[in-house]
Amino acid sequence: MRLLHLVPSVDPQGGGVIEGVRRIHDALTAMGHSGDLVSLDNPDADCVSAYPGQVVATGPSISSYGYNERLLPWLKAHAGAYDAVIVNGLWQYVGFAAWRALHGSDTPYFVYSHGMLDPWFKRRYPLKHLKKWLYWPWGEYRVLRDASAVVFTCEEERLLARQSFWLYRCREVVGSYGTSTPPRDAQRLSEVFLSSCPELRNKRLLLFLGRIHEKKGCDLLIEAFARVAATTPEAHLVMAGPGDEALTRRLQARAQSLGVAARISWPGMLSGDRKWGAFHACEVFCLPSHQENFGIAVVEAMACSRPVLISDKVNIWREIAEDHAGFVESDTLEGTTALLQRWLAATPAELDALRAAALRSFERRFRMEQVASTLVDIIRTHAPHIA
Repeated sequence: MRLLHLVPSVDPQGGGVIEGVRRIHDALTAMGHSGDLVSLDNPDADCVSAYPGQVVATGPSISSYGYNERLLPWLKAHAGAYDAVIVNGLWQYVGFAAWRALHGSDTPYFVYSHGMLDPWFKRRYPLKHLKKWLYWPWGEYRVLRDASAVVFTCEEERLLARQSFWLYRCREVVGSYGTSTPPRDAQRLSEVFLSSCPELRNKRLLLFLGRIHEKKGCDLLIEAFARVAATTPEAHLVMAGPGDEALTRRLQARAQSLGVAARISWPGMLSGDRKWGAFHACEVFCLPSHQENFGIAVVEAMACSRPVLISDKVNIWREIAEDHAGFVESDTLEGTTALLQRWLAATPAELDALRAAALRSFERRFRMEQVASTLVDIIRTHAPHIA
């Protein structure tokens, strides 16, 4: 098959969507399915030149919605050369342009909502939700309704998606998501990371890796770490990732007032060997999110044999609990504190068992080769004319 992947942006600072798209594209290519990537980025953007692959950048685009005049004509001219089009994300112009270009055509399109229908957004941002309602009936509702299928990455995401808008109709399918097998030379990679942060040597590292954003529960993690820090002097929290500078400053100020600033490191966004080195150097990974569709970083940690400490608002929490790949608690201060206490109370043998279970769970559920194979089956099932 020849597939076209549509994304709002290839900028990795925007979150895990582009990382997942990149990995699934690579896995599909390895299976013999060719494809191209189209984004709303400005062709001159740094993220386009830095992307490790070819990108058709149709920008510059207008506003956070990403409207531009080039995407729709490009799709009308080129979409017929592809067996299927895969739209990644909602609430940006890629989806509506795909609907306008492909609705009623011979080229089917499929949509990954990537958690953007989660009712958490409705509760947290009611005014933004009202604005979305004004757009929904003639925009995203049609995009979803007329897609050959809307692919949810887990059952939890599918069920939650039904709760945001009463006007909702689509062909729901549950696929999966994940990441590629990471580099396995753990000792070398750990050294790469620790050489860049030598103060972290010989510490029990608790890793957060992701956007510094209010929905990620970063404040809960710092507050909970302050509660348990005195009991384990060798524990150290690493808050790695890009994000809002004002929020980062507030979090750092709070750590200072709690007396744990010296035991929290902020290395910024990590990529390549430094990112994988952070996973291999840490003892556990923690993500106490208030809303998380999937959590690519969770699966990346598991692929590195690291137990994960997550809230029950990370949509794959049931799979993690079932596989004993880590600990799950509520997205509250008490729940986050309990996660850290359970980690620190675990014996070396129990931690070894968790590490082994995390890797098994990754291999069984979240290897990108399996994800790509599932997607191919979904496309063939819902677009049966494709060989």
